[in-house]
Amino acid sequence: MRSFFSLLLSLTLISCAGLPEGVAPVKDFDGTKYLGKWHEIARLDHSFERGLSSVTAEYELRSDGGIKVINRGFSVAENKWKEAEGKAYFVNARDEGHLKVSFFGPFYGSYIVFDLDKENYQYAFVSSYNTSYLWLLSRTPTISKEVKEKFIKKSKALGFDTNSLIFAVHN
Repeated sequence: MRSFFSLLLSLTLISCAGLPEGVAPVKDFDGTKYLGKWHEIARLDHSFERGLSSVTAEYELRSDGGIKVINRGFSVAENKWKEAEGKAYFVNARDEGHLKVSFFGPFYGSYIVFDLDKENYQYAFVSSYNTSYLWLLSRTPTISKEVKEKFIKKSKALGFDTNSLIFAVHN
């Protein structure tokens, strides 16, 4: 069975490694500090995550220099965990938060870290090739009110539909 992430991502992100207008990847990005587990705090709705709770993303270094991506979430309707494994590579320099990610064959989509807690890597604002894709990730299942407000304010200013954000439930 195809996982919940791979099919839609491969269909909607085919060769979409660009940047939304006005969205710039962070500079001085440290891919090694970014590795590990992240909890999804907020997202814009997409069918590949619809109905999922406790969504996480884990990043590990691959032997080819890329990054292994494991996305996982619990489907309440199906009462089971769903998981997708992908791979990511830097689009430009390794110190820029712009990667291309693939969950299916040779088809890649943008993964753009456009804001980040650069000191401790505790939260990240992430988009893809257009403003229909938006995530707030955190190292913990909860975030401060200040980070949430910063995320909403910055995302809205960049043209994301922040009124449609879904705030995740972590059980």
